[in-house]
Formats: sequence, C-alpha cells, structure tokens
Amino acid sequence: MNAIGKGNRGFLSMQENQTEITLGVLSAVEENRNVTQRLVAKDLGVALGLVNSYLKRCISKGYVKIRHVPANRYAYYLTPKGFSEKSRLTAEYLSGSFNFYRNARQEGVRILDQCAALDQQKIVLAGASDLAEIVFLCAQEHRLEIVGVIDAEKAGQVFLTLPVFKDLADAGDFHAAVVTSLSRPQATYDDLAPQLPAEKIHTPSILGVTRNDGAALPGDKS
Repeated sequence: MNAIGKGNRGFLSMQENQTEITLGVLSAVEENRNVTQRLVAKDLGVALGLVNSYLKRCISKGYVKIRHVPANRYAYYLTPKGFSEKSRLTAEYLSGSFNFYRNARQEGVRILDQCAALDQQKIVLAGASDLAEIVFLCAQEHRLEIVGVIDAEKAGQVFLTLPVFKDLADAGDFHAAVVTSLSRPQATYDDLAPQLPAEKIHTPSILGVTRNDGAALPGDKS
C-alpha cells in the first residue's frame, strides 16, 4: 500500500479520499491474499466498516474475487480488471500529488539510462500525457531520440513537437517503447506486450503496472 501518501488525509478532497481508500484496498489484496479487513483499516487509518464497504464495491465491480479458506476465513484475489483499475488509480493519485513531477522525472531518468545501456536509441512513448512530456524532456539530456507518441485517441495530432500515431505499426523505425499513459497504463502495457519483447517495453514504477502473470515489473515499487 505504499502508493498511498499517509499522513495527508486531512488535506484530501472527497474524491481523492475515495481514490486513496480504493487504491489502498486493491494494493492490500495484491500484496497479501490473506489480508484481513481489520488490518487494511488499521493501515489506512479508517473505520473497519468503511473498508468492508469499499471491498464489497470492488467485488461487485469485478476487481476482486473472494473464496473461503480453512478456519472460516476468506482469501481475496485481484482480477485482471482489478490490476488494471489499481494501475489507473495509482497514476490518477500520483498525477494529482505534489511529488508527481519529482517521481516521474526520477523514473524517466532511470528508464532512459536503461535504454541507453541497451543501445535503444530511438524511443516511442505510449500515451500522450504529462508523464510523456517529462520523459521527452529527460530524453533531451540523454541524447536519445523520441520518434513519436502512440495514442489512438489523438492520432494525427502533434504532441509537443512529436507526431502522434494510432499504433506501433505507424511509428516506423524504433528500438523500444515507454508506457506514459496516465489514463490507462495497465491496458497500454497489455496492448504492447504481445507486440514487443519484454526488454523493449519500459514502464515507470509509479504507474503500478503488473505483468499478465501477476508479477510486478522490474523496478516497480508499488
């Protein structure tokens, strides 16, 4: 649950508070299938009944599955839909925080260092967003070339100085892709995964993206 900024609850709007609690519940289930509602409530600093309400909502929306285990307890499982929602909420939460620029820049530098080490000189960004802008600026310092942005909703437009393509097939010659979507980071990664080798897809850890097998991506701290 370390995607949550603890200690700032008094400064959060109602919508931010709802996002934080939902994200906390989904993160807790991902980290420990045998987690109890009481433990989640204690960690988030909210009432047990509130956690129960949010968990029921996550189950009804198909984000979490539940089954009985011995000793009259329950085990919770994050569904693929749940992984996607957790990733989206992580990006939404962080993009509205004061630490977003700093964290995004650190991740941009880390990823571009990795690209340079792998001799991946031409990069496409998957998602036109504030994160894409930060990675683009970091690339200028690394002397790597950002050849364009993949974003079906904005295809044909120009993002900063970059052409925006509908899909990878339109992007031409490139060596790697960086996931920069803030609205659908997990879905963007899932779209790229069948098209590129794993070493050619880079994802900032702040997005909370998870591989299809449920494992966190290398460098992911969520």
